[in-house]
Amino acid sequence: MAASVATGVSLNHISRESSDIRRLANFYKEIFGFEEIENPNFLEFKVIWLNLSSAFQLHLIERNPSNNLPEGPWSATSPVLDPSHLPRGHHICFTVSNLDSFLQSLKEKGIETFQRSLPDGKVRQAFFFDPDGNGLEVACPVPQQ
Repeated sequence: MAASVATGVSLNHISRESSDIRRLANFYKEIFGFEEIENPNFLEFKVIWLNLSSAFQLHLIERNPSNNLPEGPWSATSPVLDPSHLPRGHHICFTVSNLDSFLQSLKEKGIETFQRSLPDGKVRQAFFFDPDGNGLEVACPVPQQ
């Protein structure tokens, strides 16, 4: 295996643009427990930076209305509303240890999920969308007997 060019690599942050960064921040804080952290005061656009303790940061960036990029799958030319498409689509995955109660909370909030397990049965998965239509997955290792 060839040596990589970069050394000391770790995930720093993932960014999502949104026309409503406050709504998106509230979703990630409520569903995953992100906390708002200090962020720079950019003059040309607003941001909210979130941190998931000992994991990574999520940077929410005010969408540039002059961009022609789709905001998410729901605003794309061919919208994808079905979470069963997400296992082969763009998504961010979080590991949780309480999948059943987590899924019950999503159901109570009216969030549709698609559930499955890895072929070896060692990990249960659930796929769903955030309010902007970005794909999300939660994975939960199955205790081995």
